[in-house]
Amino acid sequence: MADLPLWERPVSYGAVGATLAADLMHYPPRGFRPAASRVRLGFGDARWAYACTATLSWAIQRGSGFAVELAESPTDVTDRSYSPVGFDADGTPVDAASIDGGGDIHLASDGTVLLKAGDTANLVSKLGPLTINAPVRVVYVIDEPTRKGFAYGTLSGHPVSGEESWIVEREDDGSVWLTIRAFSRPARWYWWIAYPAVRVMQRISTRRYQRALTGPIPE
Repeated sequence: MADLPLWERPVSYGAVGATLAADLMHYPPRGFRPAASRVRLGFGDARWAYACTATLSWAIQRGSGFAVELAESPTDVTDRSYSPVGFDADGTPVDAASIDGGGDIHLASDGTVLLKAGDTANLVSKLGPLTINAPVRVVYVIDEPTRKGFAYGTLSGHPVSGEESWIVEREDDGSVWLTIRAFSRPARWYWWIAYPAVRVMQRISTRRYQRALTGPIPE
């Protein structure tokens, strides 16, 4: 399926949305390794607004060293919104993936275009002399008064299979936090050979994600 256009590729794993599961760290999808981290980003309205906009506009990935190549899709695809498969507490699918009317462009207060469920991108990074392509699709977006973020799932052609989420939360005391949750496994046999290096890169990426939101707020 790696030869298909990105917008046509299905996600390369089954447990779509499992990064939302409260017991992910204890009961990850079978065969996958979970990971989670939480870091304080700062305090106050400006940090909250900046963190939310950065998280929901791919800026957290760009600030971590990835080139984000957004995939173009046919109009009849982009004009409709995407809803991932739902799962119950036992991991059994309960709702089929569906699309419905919509497709409005979501903007932040400063006019920044925000991502939405169904968006597809290729994340490009360098590992020594190698260029690594990591195609992904946004599988859900959270937009609540004190909790905002999204998750993407891997597509065919990504070095690993799995899902990762970035959720920004604002506590009652005004502090702003970022929670990153993921589960993954190598997508191909040759990535199993390189998996120790891949795990190191994942940990480095997590620290970069956190630093991308804790730095000075652009004026």
